[in-house]
Amino acid sequence: MARYIDSVCRQCRREGTKLFLKGDRCYNEAKCAVMKRHTPPGQHGQARARKASEYGTQLREKQKCRRAYGVLESQFRKYYEMANAKKGVTGENLLSILETRLDNVIYRLGFAMTRRQARQLVSHAHFTVNGKKVNIPSYLVKAGDVIEVAESSRSSELFKRLTGENAPMTLLPAWLERTKGTLQGTVAHLPTREEIDTPVEEHLIVELYSK
Repeated sequence: MARYIDSVCRQCRREGTKLFLKGDRCYNEAKCAVMKRHTPPGQHGQARARKASEYGTQLREKQKCRRAYGVLESQFRKYYEMANAKKGVTGENLLSILETRLDNVIYRLGFAMTRRQARQLVSHAHFTVNGKKVNIPSYLVKAGDVIEVAESSRSSELFKRLTGENAPMTLLPAWLERTKGTLQGTVAHLPTREEIDTPVEEHLIVELYSK
């Protein structure tokens, strides 16, 4: 399966909820496609919705989670198997793994407006982890890892705006640390379910893959 390249707003409309795939635009109700159009995309989107089956509900939840983090089906299945092999609750393990992808961490630290932009920036080797350049968006960070904008990329206007007294404020999740106006962040600890705000009912995903 190829990477999705169509309008990301269609994905939000399909799932019937904001996945925050377009950064600041998603917070503007006048511009948000979900707020303007409450029906799924396509010529049959406005038709009367049928009640989804148990399988359909589980599949929809899996698709919503996968699209929110921007991962392919094969990757998502791999993460589920990793989560299932770990101790603890499988669904919570799955979300924790998805959160610790480097592209998501870059997004959460405020270095990118969206996960898609973060993925592109990582692929172009704009960041280091513990002093070493990493260009793999799916790289999984660990507690104590230090993520920083590479020295060679700091002159870019994209990153200049993040430094100094006038740098925009970023609301960080509790498991990440970053001093305002700096281009460095730290993974304080691995995220718990309470620290993940992705609107997903992960138990439905576990039920789907458990069949």
